[in-house]
Amino acid sequence: MRAHLVASGKYHDIDFARLELLKLLAEDARIRTTVSTDYADLAALAGAELLITYTCDVVPDPSQTAALEAFLRRGGRWFALHGTNSLLRFGADGICDTPDEAPAFMDLVGTQFAAHPPIAPFKVEITRPDHPLTTGLRGFRIEDELYLTRRRGDIDVLLHTVFTGSCPEFRDAEWDEPEVPVLYERRIGEGAILYLTLGHCRGHYDLQPVAPFWPHPQRCGWNYPVFYELLRRGIRWGFTASGSDA
Repeated sequence: MRAHLVASGKYHDIDFARLELLKLLAEDARIRTTVSTDYADLAALAGAELLITYTCDVVPDPSQTAALEAFLRRGGRWFALHGTNSLLRFGADGICDTPDEAPAFMDLVGTQFAAHPPIAPFKVEITRPDHPLTTGLRGFRIEDELYLTRRRGDIDVLLHTVFTGSCPEFRDAEWDEPEVPVLYERRIGEGAILYLTLGHCRGHYDLQPVAPFWPHPQRCGWNYPVFYELLRRGIRWGFTASGSDA
């Protein structure tokens, strides 16, 4: 049972997230995991059944995007977390743009991050209580970044929230969304993507160069048992498709 973890990027405590994900993968002694900071290790990807990504503002080049699609079409599974679908560009006025600079990648993922309001508690609803990934779950409140995305393909929303309001730090600021995906599944060929938008984390020094010091470290979803339950379910999902008894 082979997994490949890509964990890197900006404005987040990537070291914390990487370690927590490796600890979860280590709960099953049969899983062997390779680790990278980008999408360049195509040999590791080709040898994996499950790809896990925790990134921010890290996207593959066109050849790597093609390799990701081939991985999925042959039956690979991709558990994408939090900022995997983010591209961030700060303007001279300090407002963040999310430009369409990697269309093939975002089309493959099925969504592109556009904005989030200030971190605050919100309610997550069960969209598909009949789905194996949501069986036994109940709606829950969580304090995290409420990720607002633009859809780029067909997705099966499993968990959602709602949002009407403003995101003052982002160019795409005003939103009125009755269904904001929090967890979704997207089928590609014989494989699939599972995207979970929760899981923000930041330490004192992770906002550089935007700010030299962040006074209040954040763990957000990582403080909640339900988030770890979703991570464990996602890892099991990643191996069930390939025939491994996870």
